[in-house]
Amino acid sequence: MTRSVRAALINDRLDWNLLRTFLVIAREQSVSRAAAHLHITQPAVSHALRRLEEQLGRKLVQRSGPRIDITRAGNEVREIAEEIYGSISRLASDEGEGGHYVSGQVRLITVSGVQSEAYDDFLADFHADYPDIDFEVQVMRSADVPSALLQHTATAALSLNRHVGGKIAQQLFMPQRYALFCGRRHPLFGREGLSVEDLREENFVSFAGDQLGASLSVLGVFRDQHGLAGRVVATSASMAEVMRLIVAGFGIGSLPEHVGQAQVAAGRMMRLPPAEGIADLDVVLLWAAERKPRAAEAVFLERLRAFAAGQVRAHGGESLDTPAKTG
Repeated sequence: MTRSVRAALINDRLDWNLLRTFLVIAREQSVSRAAAHLHITQPAVSHALRRLEEQLGRKLVQRSGPRIDITRAGNEVREIAEEIYGSISRLASDEGEGGHYVSGQVRLITVSGVQSEAYDDFLADFHADYPDIDFEVQVMRSADVPSALLQHTATAALSLNRHVGGKIAQQLFMPQRYALFCGRRHPLFGREGLSVEDLREENFVSFAGDQLGASLSVLGVFRDQHGLAGRVVATSASMAEVMRLIVAGFGIGSLPEHVGQAQVAAGRMMRLPPAEGIADLDVVLLWAAERKPRAAEAVFLERLRAFAAGQVRAHGGESLDTPAKTG
């Protein structure tokens, strides 16, 4: 079916303006939003969609109230059209004066709580250079990231998983070490001369992934190894909520050092022993190496990998640039 759709798209009778309109409809999932994006009327968008469906002889969308669902044929048209437009964009990038015109969509998976001003600045600069690239960011548990990448549903992922193996490539994105903290309402707050022994009976706030077999299980292993027998009184998969519960005094808990130190500086938390922290849990950039990226995805991944390598060098870390296994 894809071959016949491709043949229809390169037919010399096809109006390419209709194809561009459909790409915007597919990205916006709405005729009204597509009209606003294109600065034309809704009837004009609907008319363009009908004409394209007639020329291709296929139903591209299913309407359900104000929302539309892209059909299987519609998704094929979208993929092929983005590939075609991506090739045109690359030519424009090579030969144009600005060298930055690329359009399309980047789908990024991330674990909760990736906090980095440098990364924020990277995204701002990338958007300034490529304003026509749209982003969809999905928060996901690290354990679910590899299968999502292998299903080719995302451009790349920021995860706590290392050594995922298989056909997924990886690169160190942000080194981080976890440490223990308590909130200002906790009885330990403000006490001096504390040791790990003083934490043995304290209740814990835990990440939902803090169990055997998950990326955060090393935090649970630390508790077991040091005899920290307090009850886990609150859990969340969200770093922001874990931090909120620690500040509220539910119990002590672990956070990346740079995240917790910002709260310490604000007087809302106190760093607890051990001074060296409890575990290294780096953020890693992952992507499916066998998936052929579209133009927007390729330029984003290239820039993101260069940014990550620069950050790791700046912090004196190793690159962890590991190719996927193709066998």
